[in-house]
Amino acid sequence: MRYQIVGQTVPAVELVLNKGEQFFTQSGGMFYQSEGIEMNTNARGGIGASLGRMFTGESIFMSTYTAQVDNATIAFSSTVPGCVLPINLGAAPGGIIMQKGAFLCAQNSINLKVEFTKKFSAGLFGGEGFILQRAEGNGMLFMEIDGDQVVKTLQQGEVLKISTGNLVAFEPTVRYEVETIKGLKNIFLGGEGLFLTKLTGPGKVILQTQNFPDFAGRIRPYVATGS
Repeated sequence: MRYQIVGQTVPAVELVLNKGEQFFTQSGGMFYQSEGIEMNTNARGGIGASLGRMFTGESIFMSTYTAQVDNATIAFSSTVPGCVLPINLGAAPGGIIMQKGAFLCAQNSINLKVEFTKKFSAGLFGGEGFILQRAEGNGMLFMEIDGDQVVKTLQQGEVLKISTGNLVAFEPTVRYEVETIKGLKNIFLGGEGLFLTKLTGPGKVILQTQNFPDFAGRIRPYVATGS
């Protein structure tokens, strides 16, 4: 398997597969493909896993694409302006935990499952919901990032506090919590809401400069609606 990232504003990953190689994505994630690709859509992992994906923001059904010939080409595109980040999970023991909507596509050897937040407050106020996604296995995973990516490597006990919605993924060694912003003026006038996401090392953290749901909320008043 070979890949390249194509496009700049709303990029895609283009894959060149040998016969028998497989990639899967959520329903509707395919951009283009050459001849020699077979598609199979199903509830990957069973009904339980499919319902879990629904709560993480992914589609219930997944589509698996299998190369029937060598050098078959297929591309998967991101959905908003940003970038596509390749991750070699074979070099990431324990896999990686992602926010909802970050998954783009992965080799068929990757297992994608739900990951429950350990604290009720984190799930209720963290902006990512109670259920995140854990990807693990030996192979390539591609994530889509809103805006630009920022990667931080936290040392043991090092704390990073980020605005809700700007977290993309983190290694399982990182502790995930939610912290209340202190001070009434900060809460009501600061523009950051009530909570910050608190991450404690060790481990790698992947952030995104754009929070697209927040961006959509900001431009909604300027979007014309039908009468």
